[in-house]
Amino acid sequence: MSEGLILQFPGVGEREYDAVNAQLSFDPKTGRGDWPIGLMSHSAGASNGSWVVTEIWDSKASQAAFMHDQLGPALANMPEPTVTWFDVVTSQHRN
Repeated sequence: MSEGLILQFPGVGEREYDAVNAQLSFDPKTGRGDWPIGLMSHSAGASNGSWVVTEIWDSKASQAAFMHDQLGPALANMPEPTVTWFDVVTSQHRN
């Protein structure tokens, strides 16, 4: 079963999001680069003074590896996010 993840960063905006992404090996806005193993979808945007990221992973272990190897160091100067995990029952994406 896939695992959903919601990260909410208080007081963060698109500028900070772009700065973090500049340190990663993929670009979520364009889809270019080497996506982390196990990352199935990524969405991000502003909501009520926070930056919200929603992702679907093949497992929590895949996300933990990405966090350890790449994302954690890139988030070093960011405020601590609120983290919510959920079991994905269904996921559809339409353009």
